[in-house]
Amino acid sequence: MLGSLRIFDTIFSIFGLLFASPVLLLILTLGVFTGVHPIFRQERLGSNKIPFVLFKFRTMAPKTPSLPSHLVSDHSITRLGGFLRWTKLDELPQLWNVVKGDMSLVGPRPGLPNQFELTEARERLGVFKVRPGITGLAQVSGIDMSTPELLAQTDARMIAEMSVFNYFKYIFLTVLGKGSGDRIRS
Repeated sequence: MLGSLRIFDTIFSIFGLLFASPVLLLILTLGVFTGVHPIFRQERLGSNKIPFVLFKFRTMAPKTPSLPSHLVSDHSITRLGGFLRWTKLDELPQLWNVVKGDMSLVGPRPGLPNQFELTEARERLGVFKVRPGITGLAQVSGIDMSTPELLAQTDARMIAEMSVFNYFKYIFLTVLGKGSGDRIRS
């Protein structure tokens, strides 16, 4: 079902990038003034476990190790990064990943290649059969990558129950601010 929603992904992402372009430019400008490159690129696992480069606005100091958020200290978050995470604006560049076909608007959040427990659980439950997404059932339910087995089970449930209604429901709940994003270690 998720594959058949590709037309929605493409149309909404293109319009999202166009509509949000003033915000994107403002965040890019603010990021440049902080002295670091504002766009963060990180390798993630896509459908069929094929790696791709995910784009986000930088929220952590440049020397922060490439680890899941729940394993990184909150001291690594920049002041601008805290705001971007709180508003979820750090996710806007992923619309480009959706346009390119690496991701969907709705699907399992793409994990890092070094998240072995999550990768194994997702592989066992068939989660890698679909494109990863910016949001989904786990995100709006507050489930993050710190609980890999629960996350994989929730992703599998979302995939099995996916419909046009659920696709729009997860997007709507995300826009309304439902879910808390990945936890950061204090």
